[in-house]
Amino acid sequence: MNEFTIVTFEIIIALLPIAVVFLVFKKFSVKMSKRNVRKVSVGMLLTFIGLVLFLVGVNAGFMDVGSFVGYHIASMDNKAYIIVIAFALGVVTILAEPAVHVLTNQIEDVTSGYVKRSAVLGTLAIGVGLAVLLSIVRILVQDLHLWHYLLPGYIVALALTFFVPKLFVGIAFDSGGVASGPMTATFILAFVQGAAESIEGANVLVDGFGMIALVAMTPIIALQVLGLIFKWKSKKEE
Repeated sequence: MNEFTIVTFEIIIALLPIAVVFLVFKKFSVKMSKRNVRKVSVGMLLTFIGLVLFLVGVNAGFMDVGSFVGYHIASMDNKAYIIVIAFALGVVTILAEPAVHVLTNQIEDVTSGYVKRSAVLGTLAIGVGLAVLLSIVRILVQDLHLWHYLLPGYIVALALTFFVPKLFVGIAFDSGGVASGPMTATFILAFVQGAAESIEGANVLVDGFGMIALVAMTPIIALQVLGLIFKWKSKKEE
């Protein structure tokens, strides 16, 4: 109940400017029917309720669950378990990201079905799964540092922009942003930090962070590779 009060106030502060801007435009600029105003109002109410419930769940238990799971799986003798589970969690978590569903639907709509939602979603899931896996490997291998991933990764990402169709370049960089959304930033980050606490020699402050940077990078590369596949298929058909 304590979290409920705090989160409710925060969401009111966050949504209030949007509601005010909408009301101002409705009054002086945009003419809307009563039906559309009612739909927007119901949508904002549902957004408010959904955000409150989600953030209360995150703050009151979801992050603790992620940390608990990561700590106990990493404490097993066979470290292969946590690598496999890390990849699986990365895949399934991205399927639950709200922003990912919005983006993939928009891509399919704007391209008139040329780029299928399922293809983008599957590629994103694999990319994020690899990001979480690489984060766990960085914790297990003490000599690995974050820049060992990020420097070559972004060099590859930038190099691919010269060869990939422009459509996929924009999609790829937007995908990196939406992949690091609320589900990833709560459960998966807590999972990685829990693993860092359990593994001997790892430092939570050093090794427990940086996973979000990888999650933002790997979808960029994965989506651009998908763009190369589309480009190759188009040339083959021609």
